[in-house]
Amino acid sequence: MTLAPFTVVACQADVGTDDQMMSYSIGREIGASLSTTGEHLDMAALIRGIEESLAEIDPAVPEEELNAARQRVGETIQEEQLAETAVAGARNSAEGEVYLTSNATNEGVVTTDSGLQYEVLRAGDGPQPSATDEVRIHYRGSLIDGTEFDSSYARDEPATFGVGGVIAGFAEGLQLMNVGSHYRLVIPSELG
Repeated sequence: MTLAPFTVVACQADVGTDDQMMSYSIGREIGASLSTTGEHLDMAALIRGIEESLAEIDPAVPEEELNAARQRVGETIQEEQLAETAVAGARNSAEGEVYLTSNATNEGVVTTDSGLQYEVLRAGDGPQPSATDEVRIHYRGSLIDGTEFDSSYARDEPATFGVGGVIAGFAEGLQLMNVGSHYRLVIPSELG
């Protein structure tokens, strides 16, 4: 999601006492909870609302109108987020297709009927697991740009999975391997 930057005049309020730190902490929490409002947040109106609420001043606008406005803006934000997600999804899908097409031409890469790609880095000689088996494996999950999103190596502990309890592409790949194997799997998004 792209958020418009806020124009905020830096406040040099002290944060040395417990009361100041508590107040600062609450402000940070409020700010974090409002981060998805992006360009729709009017800082002056926000501060006015906080100040009037703390001073127990009646709202300048009837509650029904405030709630209706929040609903409308919330729907607008949701529509914007859905549009951004769709654009990102289309971009990721296109980049994934390019990657899969290129990867398929690499020596040793096999593409299954489902679209899963695998490369045998080291063949094992143990039994192959079935969908109902449990496996204990080391793995590293990364995106096509190399960004690692999960790793049993980073935890220094193999992971135990039910083969049927993981994403379809991973389950398919696990069932191709013999115990002791080391494979490189490329899992298309539709199998993720």
